[in-house]
Amino acid sequence: MTSFYSNNLEICVASGQLCKSFGIKISPNAQVVQIARDAGFDSLFIDLEHAWLTLAEASNLCNVGHLCGITPFVRVPHQCGNGYVQRVLDGGAMGVIFPHIHNAADARAVVSISKYPPLGCRSMTGQMPMFGMRALAVDQTIDFCNKSGSTVFAMIESKDAVENAEEIAAVEGVDVVLVGSMDLTIDLGIGGKFDRPEYQSSLEKISQACHAHDKVFGVAGVYDNPELQGWIINGLGARFMLVQQDSSLLSIGGAKAVKALPSAT
Repeated sequence: MTSFYSNNLEICVASGQLCKSFGIKISPNAQVVQIARDAGFDSLFIDLEHAWLTLAEASNLCNVGHLCGITPFVRVPHQCGNGYVQRVLDGGAMGVIFPHIHNAADARAVVSISKYPPLGCRSMTGQMPMFGMRALAVDQTIDFCNKSGSTVFAMIESKDAVENAEEIAAVEGVDVVLVGSMDLTIDLGIGGKFDRPEYQSSLEKISQACHAHDKVFGVAGVYDNPELQGWIINGLGARFMLVQQDSSLLSIGGAKAVKALPSAT
């Protein structure tokens, strides 16, 4: 069975390329999805943890993403629960980004609520956006969703999670181990200082765990830093990266435009 839509993360990883993700925090307008697609992004990072979007707005963004060919992933609030994750996935997300995963038990818990039996306990529904609202056989739905349609991102954002990276990466059903760079550096006592050895050695440890267990290594929070990004991508083998977000681009672009204006004389 072939899905109506594809998972660009899988396509990028299979070809050894980076899946470039565009963060959406403040814009519910579907046209921002088209802008991200035209800019060359492969996926969306729709943020329901640090943002004000509703579930309905996130679902609309997901579905426009499917139609545009840019794969939608959604970050949910910490410990949001089974029912919330259910609605995110049923609403069109092709994967869920779970913040603040500390150990294997946390990882197993988020896999369970994201996957259909036998991998998890997700409840079945019909006519999902992922399949263009077409009715499919139950076994076809389970097979595709468990393999490609419910990507589980386990975010590492603390010192103890770094120490447990090996056991987190080993959990069946975890697809991506994603570093939350800002929260990690804060927990390490070096808030925002990505050039410090504590941060960079943590990335090395996490990437090694990912490679050992054939999981995708990803990084979020490092923006507009080509030298560091180059090391993360080509030195550590990251294949998923949150590249920028709508709010940051508006802020940076606006400041640049104002600064470029000549003074009135």
